[in-house]
Amino acid sequence: MTNKTLTFAAAALTCLMFGATTPALAEITLKFHHDLPEDSAQHVAAVKFKEAVESRTKGEIVVKLFPNNALGDDVQATQQMQLGAIQGGIVPTAKLSSFGPAMQLADLPFLFPSAKAAYAFLDGPVGVRLLATLDKVGLKGVTFWESGFKQFSCNSKVDGPADFKGKKVRVMESPRIMSQFKALGANPVPIAFSETYSALQQGVADCQENPLVSIVKMKFYEVQSDVIISNHAYLGYAFVYSKRWFDGLKPEFRDILVKSAQEMTGFQREETARREASYVAEIKKSKAKVSTLTADQAKAFRLATRSVYAEFENAIGKDLMRDALKAIDASQTK
Repeated sequence: MTNKTLTFAAAALTCLMFGATTPALAEITLKFHHDLPEDSAQHVAAVKFKEAVESRTKGEIVVKLFPNNALGDDVQATQQMQLGAIQGGIVPTAKLSSFGPAMQLADLPFLFPSAKAAYAFLDGPVGVRLLATLDKVGLKGVTFWESGFKQFSCNSKVDGPADFKGKKVRVMESPRIMSQFKALGANPVPIAFSETYSALQQGVADCQENPLVSIVKMKFYEVQSDVIISNHAYLGYAFVYSKRWFDGLKPEFRDILVKSAQEMTGFQREETARREASYVAEIKKSKAKVSTLTADQAKAFRLATRSVYAEFENAIGKDLMRDALKAIDASQTK
């Protein structure tokens, strides 16, 4: 008996003993990045997104969640998405502005008069155009999640723009946000989100801006005397996929990934709003004082930062800026 015959016979015997099997379908892994802790509206929604995708693809796509910048900060994670090493995630629009300048539109100060106006804009035709600008930088934008409106916190009371003069303010590394504080006479200092607490504690920065979820979860109120409810800017997150990875999937899976992300958008926003009342209550239990800008105070800030619109009009795109302002105005009359 030849060696070939022996090998064939052994293989046949193995099949008889253990049963012939068909090769298992290879799993497709979706590593999902975000920068907040597990106890956040973003992560809770990401868990539901994971469950939806895995159920709808019958386990062929496995979503692995990496909260708290576990795979790198937002910029590093975005770079990895461009390469396909990370397959998806949510990234603050301000952080994406270094990849697609038009994305800083959503971060303009006092752009959205209400959450309703923000949602109407982001979910409407102009928001879709904004996401489409990411195609040319290797990202597939599908929807907007949020941390909500940003508030100020400082080591002193803030009643108007003059109170920021000469103050060192921790900011994201975003030209648009830095210009906002320069317009107020402050000195913006780009500091990593994870290092903000120690920077405030050590006096490297006097103030910072963030939504309530970040102020509470990172306990910034422990090292700041005042938290000011200003609603001065909106912190949106673009839900993006690696375009290189996304385009390589079969159409059925691409459709599931887009629909699952969009379907979780409403839930994520509702979860953000639900938590905010408890965040204010938690801050009030601390030594920090909580105040709210009056309509006149907010107007003074709006006028003081209006120059930022003109400064970034060309980078964002004049047509896009014009259409955005028209859409926001229209949402207020409905």
